[in-house]
Amino acid sequence: MSKLIVSFRKPFLVGSLAFLLLVLVAGCSGSKNDADKNTNATNPSTSADQPAEGGTFTYGRPASVTSFDLHNQITSNNAFAIDKVFEPLVAFNSDGKIVDWLAASHNISANGLTYTFVLRDGLKFSDGKGVTAEDAVFSIQRHLNVGGPLAIAAQVASLSAQDEKTLVIKLKAPYTPFISELSNFSNGILPKDFGGVSEKEFFKNPVGTGPFVVKKWDSAGDLTFSKNKYYWQKGKPYIDELVYKLIEDDSQAINQLKAGAIDAIESVALENVNELKQGTDTKVATNGSWVTEQLFFNTLDEHFSDVHVRRALALALDRNGLTNAVTFGFAKPANSLLPPAIPYNTNDTIKALSFDTNAAKAELAKSKFPNGFSTKLLIASGNNSRTQEAQIIQAAAKTIGIDIQIESVELASFRERFFAYDFSAMINSGQADSPEANSILAFQTDPEGFSKSYWTHYTNNEVTKLLHEGQKTPDGEERAGIYAKLQQILADEVPYIPLYYPDILKGVRSSIDGLVVLPNNSARFEDVRVKGN
Repeated sequence: MSKLIVSFRKPFLVGSLAFLLLVLVAGCSGSKNDADKNTNATNPSTSADQPAEGGTFTYGRPASVTSFDLHNQITSNNAFAIDKVFEPLVAFNSDGKIVDWLAASHNISANGLTYTFVLRDGLKFSDGKGVTAEDAVFSIQRHLNVGGPLAIAAQVASLSAQDEKTLVIKLKAPYTPFISELSNFSNGILPKDFGGVSEKEFFKNPVGTGPFVVKKWDSAGDLTFSKNKYYWQKGKPYIDELVYKLIEDDSQAINQLKAGAIDAIESVALENVNELKQGTDTKVATNGSWVTEQLFFNTLDEHFSDVHVRRALALALDRNGLTNAVTFGFAKPANSLLPPAIPYNTNDTIKALSFDTNAAKAELAKSKFPNGFSTKLLIASGNNSRTQEAQIIQAAAKTIGIDIQIESVELASFRERFFAYDFSAMINSGQADSPEANSILAFQTDPEGFSKSYWTHYTNNEVTKLLHEGQKTPDGEERAGIYAKLQQILADEVPYIPLYYPDILKGVRSSIDGLVVLPNNSARFEDVRVKGN
């Protein structure tokens, strides 16, 4: 993540940070998030103007769901379906605050080595069987065994079920991001031993504690969920069915939303935001985000292994101009890798390479390619904003003698290409999976991690050292200093150019209430009600 969002999570994906206040962006949407009602199991409102319960909510998405294996997945198409079926011990709400979820309470020992979780009373899986601490032990142990793209980085000494409701996790060494990372979708709880079936069979028909159950699934098309009648939040979800409808093109998604063929869309093309805000039957739900739009360089490529080439492009690119042209005021230009909603962001204090064409030419002259070169920029098709970004980057590069050919490929091919390092440069989003700086930094700066520095293979020993120091340092001024130094090195060496921090935006029919937008770009549907049912 996050972190691939597209988009890729972790990036990003992706520290107990209860102090984090994620400010909702007023004036940037037709409607803010509805109240975060699902941070506890309260009874639903019965006010006279409340829409009736039941019905089907249809959600347009740009990519299909291909797997529910929470420990082996990371892309948002899968992650934001997995989190409807499986839930973690702790979660984050729309403000980015860590809250108890399947756990009624948790405690962290003074030395940061022992984490104790007490499960809620009466928890059940979607098959009606009770949830125990043994299930939690099995789930986290399976994650440790698999590793996967969002592997548990803490050094876990032991996992034990103290009794039916109490889970105890002991660490070998303090790891500040641990409680925050436990809120990731990848730490959802599943039945011990997969409920007695094989892994393959289990993930075809997953059983979890989430508000929804898989009813019908086409891995190359649509997905239909039905409500989990055993869900622990009494009376929820309010809708009977949730449909993920595959709509790969931005314009088609907008047209179907306006026509009422779907109830909401996951990804709103920025040029359409005002149109939806002003529409009679549509609105826009928004939240601040943990997302950074970026231009990534493959440092295994002969051109982009040269730091002077990367710096030259960073100097040639007017990030403010790009942000204004592409985002219509729904984003802030980025100087730092970390979004402002994540603690330790240095966007306003960092010394970034600002737009200066003459300085860019001078920097390129220091490289192995002083007379310029030709290269390719990979993007996913069907995304108007990315196409515009690519064209602006192409024009900026031309001013210093770099000829960029834009390669626009279908989304699945795009992912395959960068997973295989089959690109020179690409545009993608990095994202935190939890309200923790390490969530993005580990994914984008660790050359030995799952993503090899987000498929750039950027390697800097000082950055790696600072990354590890930040992981074990308690929250406070010392940790802030570590991350400030790390972000400055990234700004100087630009293995990726942060472009802008977009708001999270969801297009929604006016007949919909209760949609909760999360800062990782996911959404909660258990409070959704459809007027007219």
